[in-house]
Amino acid sequence: MEEKTNDMSRSNRAQGKKGKKRKRGCWRVLLVFLLIIVGILFYVYYELRQTTDTIHSNIDDDRITHTSRENDQLDLDGDAFSILLLGIDTDDDRAGEGSTDKMQGRSDTIMVMTVNPETEKTTLVSIPRDTYTEIVGKGFQDKINHAFAYGRAAMSMNTVQNLLDIPIDYYVSVNMEGIQQIVDAVGGVDITPSMTFDQSGYSFIEGQPMLMDGAQALAYSRMRYEDPQGDYGRQSRQREVVLTTLSKVASFNSILNYQSVLNTMEDNVMTNLTFNEMVSMFLNYRSSLTNIEELQLSGYGTRMDGVYYEIIAEEDIAEVSQQLKSELNINE
Repeated sequence: MEEKTNDMSRSNRAQGKKGKKRKRGCWRVLLVFLLIIVGILFYVYYELRQTTDTIHSNIDDDRITHTSRENDQLDLDGDAFSILLLGIDTDDDRAGEGSTDKMQGRSDTIMVMTVNPETEKTTLVSIPRDTYTEIVGKGFQDKINHAFAYGRAAMSMNTVQNLLDIPIDYYVSVNMEGIQQIVDAVGGVDITPSMTFDQSGYSFIEGQPMLMDGAQALAYSRMRYEDPQGDYGRQSRQREVVLTTLSKVASFNSILNYQSVLNTMEDNVMTNLTFNEMVSMFLNYRSSLTNIEELQLSGYGTRMDGVYYEIIAEEDIAEVSQQLKSELNINE
């Protein structure tokens, strides 16, 4: 009887040792798995850091005329902020045939985005490219989209600040031809056309959802003459493409395909946002970025010396300016 008891004890101890070995084996597998994940994340972090360094283009403080505050007073741990979004048309006629500068041209897409974490709201204002306004730094009035051609991002920021009487904290400029590459890199974007039309060999049907590749998305955003709303309709479709693309860039599938996305961004995006500022925005403002209100500055068209301009009424500009100041928590 005693021998049987001893045999059972030895058997239990042996099973216990096997169980412990199995547990240790599981922990080893888990540790290796975690090390692999950390390695992948570190590699992605390194590649992302390299890309943000490449696309980063700082602007000297002495080139910016601030209207309400200094940039160094901004805290991305809770302060509201603004970004100027510029879509740059870089065709050969404007950039010069044979030019290798992918950011030389006019900003045919101009949008101001304010982000407020208190209201958990993002406001997106489209400014017509032909808006007649003072080009800050040139001393005369012209189409607002010429500011980028004259003085790049700094002059565009100054001009928009002067028009809306708000501070522009950051800018992001995107080569519109590059939108095609970015859309392709994220696997296309899902868009439901707001009207039926043909453009650049592609057909778009009102109310019929379609997964657009880069060429289709670019054609969809550029059509103007068949739209009963003219350039305003084009701006609406541009906002739709840009916002849908940004959402897709931030999606899980795009993160898995991050290398292709980063490569296209290196070639087609410039910004004064640093890597740390991008991380802060992602961590601290995600809820605000999902609630977007779209506004459109509008006026009437006229010709001066044979050139077409868009005239925006002062009271309309003041109304939008006041709303943006409220979103930026600016007290006058």
